[in-house]
Amino acid sequence: MRRLILLRHAKSDRPAGVADHERPLNDRGRRAAPAVGEHLAQEGLRPDLALVSTAQRTRETWEAMAAALGTPETRWQREIYEAPANRILRVIREAPDSAATVIVVGHNPGLGDLASDLAGEGPRAARNRLGLEFPTAAYVVIDFDTDRWADIAPGQGRLDRFVRPRDIDPDLGG
Repeated sequence: MRRLILLRHAKSDRPAGVADHERPLNDRGRRAAPAVGEHLAQEGLRPDLALVSTAQRTRETWEAMAAALGTPETRWQREIYEAPANRILRVIREAPDSAATVIVVGHNPGLGDLASDLAGEGPRAARNRLGLEFPTAAYVVIDFDTDRWADIAPGQGRLDRFVRPRDIDPDLGG
């Protein structure tokens, strides 16, 4: 079995004159990221490998949660930055099969589109909600009945859960 966690970066700021790739997290994002990391750890969702966009907001999100997750191997992936679903899927398919659980920290709309594309089974209400929203610092867990990352494909995953920051703590919003 392969387990995939797709995590949208935490809420970012939009400072004037700062390029999109260099946008930092805002105060809410800096609160949400470690809380989501702790929640993932409490749920036993500890990845073996993290594939993280090189954008500042995704790097900050991951750095705020990695220690809670046992500091797994991290690969900074420029290809994930602002990528459509098919490009993110290509990056995931190249993950080593020795990593049973992979987390991808990226951006919308590609990440949300990919989650919807991959989740062919699972709770209907959660899959429907996923098609409508994928807020900042939210994550999905999708399981695949395969031994190889190269074999995962749209519609073949089972949505295990879809968690928004406000599901963890209403003060986190998102």
